[in-house]
Order: sequence, then C-alpha cells, then structure tokens
Amino acid sequence: LLPFGLERTVTSSSNQGNQTSITEFILGFGNLPELQTHLFLLFLVIYIVTMAGNILIIILVVNDQHLHTPMYFFLATLSFLETCYSSTILPRMLASLLNRDRTISLRGCIVQFYFFASLVDSECCLLSIMSYDRYLAICKPLHYAGHMSGKFCFYLVAGSWINGFVAIAIIISLMSQLKFCGPSEIDHFFCDFTPVIKLSCSDNHLMELVTFIFSSLFTLLPFVLTLASYICIIITILRIPSSTGRQKAFSTCSSHLMVVTIFYGTLIIVYLLPRTNTMRALNKLFSVFYTVLTPMANPFIYSLRNKEVKEALRGAIKKMLV
Repeated sequence: LLPFGLERTVTSSSNQGNQTSITEFILGFGNLPELQTHLFLLFLVIYIVTMAGNILIIILVVNDQHLHTPMYFFLATLSFLETCYSSTILPRMLASLLNRDRTISLRGCIVQFYFFASLVDSECCLLSIMSYDRYLAICKPLHYAGHMSGKFCFYLVAGSWINGFVAIAIIISLMSQLKFCGPSEIDHFFCDFTPVIKLSCSDNHLMELVTFIFSSLFTLLPFVLTLASYICIIITILRIPSSTGRQKAFSTCSSHLMVVTIFYGTLIIVYLLPRTNTMRALNKLFSVFYTVLTPMANPFIYSLRNKEVKEALRGAIKKMLV
C-alpha cells in the first residue's frame, strides 16, 4: 500500500518566523485512483459485516439466558468495543475513497487518534481480563463462582475502559501542544501515533517518554498477564489425564487464544519491529489486519467455534421464523 495524494494542503497559518503551521493533513492509502471504487466496495462490505457480526453477538448474549455468564459478558463487551473501534477508522476511510478528499483537519486527526488509541488500550485490558476468566475457570474451577461475581465483572470492564481513555487523554494533551510545520502528508491511512509525530517540528522527547511509559503499563503489562494466564492454562491442561478432558478444557479457551494471537501478533509486527523501508510498507498492510480485519473476524471465531453461541443463534433464528 503506497501513500496516495501528491497534493499538499494549502490551508496553513503564519507561525514563528518563516515557518507555517499545518492545520490539515493528507491521509495516505494508495496511489491507485483506478482501484478506489473497488477499495470502497471492499471496505464497505467489511464494515457492514463487522457491524452486523458484532451487534449479533451482543443481541444473542443479551437475549439468551444461557449466555448470561462472565465469559459471554466479556465477549459482548469485546463485540461492543470492536464496533466502536471499527467506526473510528472505516467511515473516514470510506468517505475518502468515495469523494477522493483525503484531507483531515489537525483537530479531527487528534480526535481520531484519541478514540483509536483509547479503544486499543481498552481492548488490551479486556483481553487480559478474558484470559484471567479462562484461567480461573480451568485452573481454579472451585473458586470461579466466588471470584467472578457480576459486580466484580462489571468493575473489571469499567476499569479497562477508564484506564484506556484516561491514559490516552494525557498523551493527547501533550500532542495538542505540538507544532506541525510540514510536510502535511501522513504516511498512513489513519492518524496513528508514529506517522503523525514524525511530521511535528516540536521537541517530542517528553511525549515519546510519556507514551513509552503508558504503552508499557496499558499494553505490555496486559500482554504479560495474558501470556502468564495461558502458560498456567496450558500447564493445567497437560496435567489432565484423559485426552477427552484435555480437549474439552482447551475448547473453552481456544477461540480467545486465537483472537489474542492475531491481535498481539499484528501489534508486535507494526510497533516493535525495526522501521526499515520494507517494513514501513508492511506496517500499513498489518495495520489493516488489526484495525479492519480482526474486528470482522472475531464474531466468526467465537461463533463458529463455540457450541453455545451457535445454539443461541439457532434459537434466535427459530423465534424469528415463528
């Protein structure tokens, strides 16, 4: 995916000396005008499927009494988060592909990054909570009901959302003080942290330090907790004497493990691997995976591999037919 748009935004205002302050950016996605209609239709279908799949999961969990358990409460919360997550990026991308206007205001760019980054941090926390839930269910089954009460589950979910939005608000307050003197073309299809910061002509050391600290706390720490939970889960499963018991235990967490692997795998590739010219192009491709394709795939991963969700879906279809 190559950056498209060779135009420069004319909108600017006088700043210190001979410098100009950028008030609009150009989002880069691909320098292939003849494919924009096809890309628009492709991402429109992806967005519709993403919204329909995640909203369906939420409706099934809310309406089916058999799914009123902590695991499915977390699943419905994840689906709601994914609908918000997709809506921060895809509608703006679709509008750019449809009307060929790739400009975005500085304020709009910061707002998009705020919601995107907050939801990513919240999802990291939520995935670690879901792995902890599976850890208790498999490794400490006798203590599961006592630990995972409805109130405690609500507090965990609320904490994951609050942590994400408060942490990124501090970063946004620092980002809003930066000066952008040009160029105005963001080498990405949405306002991510690194492509935007590279365009700043201010001193970014404090902001990069604060971002590193918060990333370690709200992204790396949940990942370590998730990894530790699954290490304990795998050890416990391997100790089960019967193969049927091992298979049954693993089936309760296999869907979540698949989601965690896809999500963190693409995050590691995008943000931790060296920034070579080849990797910059691949970063955009893998960014599509965790920002666009993963939210679409999650409902299918959980529904197609989960017996209770499939039964709830059959029941809902029968009620609609009747």
